[in-house]
Amino acid sequence: MTKTPIFSNHGCRLNAYETEAMKDLAAQAGVQDAVIVNTCAVTAEAVRKARQDIRKLRRDHPDARIIVTGCAAQTEPDTFAKMAEVDLVIGNTEKMDPATWARLTPDLIGQTEAVQVDDIMSVTETAGHLIDGFGTRSRAYVQVQNGCDHRCTFCIIPFGRGNSRSVPAGVVVDQIKRLVDRGYAEVVLTGVDLTSWGADLPSAPRLGDLVMRILKLVPDLPRLRISSIDSIEVDDNLLTAIATEPRLMPHLHLSLQHGDDLILKRMKRRHLRDDAIRFCETARRLRPDMTFGADIIAGFPTETEAMFANSLALVRDCDLTWLHVFPYSARPGTPAARMPAVNGAAIKDRAARLRAAGDAQVSTHLAAQIGRSHQILMESPRMGRTEQFTEVTFATDQPESRIVTATITGSADNRLTV
Repeated sequence: MTKTPIFSNHGCRLNAYETEAMKDLAAQAGVQDAVIVNTCAVTAEAVRKARQDIRKLRRDHPDARIIVTGCAAQTEPDTFAKMAEVDLVIGNTEKMDPATWARLTPDLIGQTEAVQVDDIMSVTETAGHLIDGFGTRSRAYVQVQNGCDHRCTFCIIPFGRGNSRSVPAGVVVDQIKRLVDRGYAEVVLTGVDLTSWGADLPSAPRLGDLVMRILKLVPDLPRLRISSIDSIEVDDNLLTAIATEPRLMPHLHLSLQHGDDLILKRMKRRHLRDDAIRFCETARRLRPDMTFGADIIAGFPTETEAMFANSLALVRDCDLTWLHVFPYSARPGTPAARMPAVNGAAIKDRAARLRAAGDAQVSTHLAAQIGRSHQILMESPRMGRTEQFTEVTFATDQPESRIVTATITGSADNRLTV
């Protein structure tokens, strides 16, 4: 029997954050002999991998109860409830509720409904205070927002996460203070739609207000990062922070999705190609060492080769360095799933070309760093990351969780070397 619960996490940083919170909740409730799978719904492939993982976990742990949760469990609970390997399906709200875990003790499990998934759209708060971050001993991730009010035509995530809701600034600041007191050198703010933070709070503050407040009220925090953002929603205070706050790291991951205006409109995005280029130019003018990552979808329905060429060119026009390339995957129930599909072979080819363009950008970035001095946060004795989140390998041991100054001497395997 598996006494200590086993957790299998799929998907984004927010899911990983919530998996850490569930570990605490399960321990407090005394849950035993269970395997918990926290699923992702962003693509059909993500759901397939979750099902595959569940079948493997059942073979490896035949006597354990398998509990499935996460975004895929929220959006299609019946898919998992029908699997012979699955004992219980719980939704994204339920997985953060201590009462859910209290009901999972061995003497109560037989009395528990097999599917516990409520209406995620009725949720008005997010549980950002459940754990004080997670990550390496040097970097902590702090959830400040959950859900999304936008309805991009390709995206199922709002139906898995619900509407946007924010963690109050005071709660965030107190949490980061505790993390700094515990020795964390870097904090990353995370959320589903991070730039919508504050819209549901009194006076509707913006993400830039939160960033400035953190940097002011936690002066001992060495480094602050923000994760994926929607560039069209960046506010003036965030631009001010980019320009004036050296503790805000010069790396932004942008939710761009495409480089063609017609496809962006069909995606129901709120920006056009020129908006993305203009933002990148502005941010780099304010912070010359700024680097960008981006999410880009290849093969969105109706995408022609000429439209795809605009996405490919956007990599150069925005000078993107770190690409997350997603071959388009139809999600049932989304408007895009009803649009004329692109041939699967073409999707695969275009995704490969985008990744190759990204690899070329990474090579250019690495070459430009040779001879430069960087402040590198050590994640292990011989690996750390620069301010731009570039990995650096060292030939000798360095103090873990410390920020060290070093001059870059070369690169290998998509990493800088010292």
